[in-house]
Amino acid sequence: MHPNFENTAIAFQLKTDSELERAYFLFKLIANEPLVKIGTAVTNFALKAHLPIEGLIRATVFDHFCGGVNEEDCIPIIDKMYDRGVCSILDYSVEGKEVEDQFDFALRKTLEVLDFVKEKDAIPFAVFKPTGFGKFELYEKVSAGVDLDRQESEAWERLVNRYDQVCRKAYELDVRLLIDAEESWMQQAADDIALDMMRKYNQEKAVVFNTLQMYRWDRMDYLKELTQVAIKEGFKVGLKVVRGAYMEKENDRAEEMGYKSPICESKKATDKNFDRAVSFIMDHLDTVAIFAGTHNEASCLNLLQLMESKGLQRDNPNVWFGQLYGMSDHISFNLSDFGYNVAKYVPYGPVKDVMPYLIRRAEENTSVAGQTTRELVLLQKEKERRKLDL
Repeated sequence: MHPNFENTAIAFQLKTDSELERAYFLFKLIANEPLVKIGTAVTNFALKAHLPIEGLIRATVFDHFCGGVNEEDCIPIIDKMYDRGVCSILDYSVEGKEVEDQFDFALRKTLEVLDFVKEKDAIPFAVFKPTGFGKFELYEKVSAGVDLDRQESEAWERLVNRYDQVCRKAYELDVRLLIDAEESWMQQAADDIALDMMRKYNQEKAVVFNTLQMYRWDRMDYLKELTQVAIKEGFKVGLKVVRGAYMEKENDRAEEMGYKSPICESKKATDKNFDRAVSFIMDHLDTVAIFAGTHNEASCLNLLQLMESKGLQRDNPNVWFGQLYGMSDHISFNLSDFGYNVAKYVPYGPVKDVMPYLIRRAEENTSVAGQTTRELVLLQKEKERRKLDL
């Protein structure tokens, strides 16, 4: 017996009637691509012009997709979800920083979150973005094998040291740590650092998790090679498996620069690649732990069936499901209701600084066929169910 993803009573159990209406209103807006583009432009202009719109943003899109402006702000949401079996991952979602002071701040923030996480069973993972710890251009040069000058070499050393400080603390506190993936042309350098961190800190179990973006057709080969290295050298691998978030940018750059796009030729090919990766990991669960970050119901059911076929307990510590806060509650809460390990990414940070993240969320929902429609259908179903219960 599997979770019923149509069960909206469980899916939206934490939403008040007004929160349900707000969610329906937001996804209606997101479904309108021209409106999203106009809203994005207007919002960016208003924020740059310091117009007083943060209150409006906070009351609508921010509060739907984010936990708050700081860690303490997120606690009521974290506790409410944990009461229903859904864990949280605090994601300090400030993007686009470019100077050393800001990278050091991101380091301090991640270390603080690790301390915070250690005290909360409801938060089993911490997370950071590679470009939170160093310049994109540095990753890009190292990935391409370009020699760094002295200043760049020193900056790279500081970047790697930031990784090591965070991974070491995660290991010492016994808290799992997710490292997000970014654009393909900088990812090789980030992958290499993550591998070094796994060698150091994943000797007994997976503490450090790298991310595989399975819309890249080359990731299955990488997964197989990484697993063989881990088996040979005797360490564990942690992997967050996702489809990916930079498809248009990847395809545009490949076309502009005249190389083969790293992105699968179709959505169907990406789905197949994702499921192949999950299946491979489940065949190597003694070496590789998986965090399946997906909003795709078929992918979740596929993983459930693999767990069943291998006789695994639903709460196996090496298998986690993950979705974003504010999306796919029908997956998260119905999985947790059946006893599976589920965690929501809960973004937080100052409203103005988190706007790039929120804009990307809106744009992704607009571009993913069926995602927004599915949310709207389920929200409408729950609204009607509640009316009948009155």
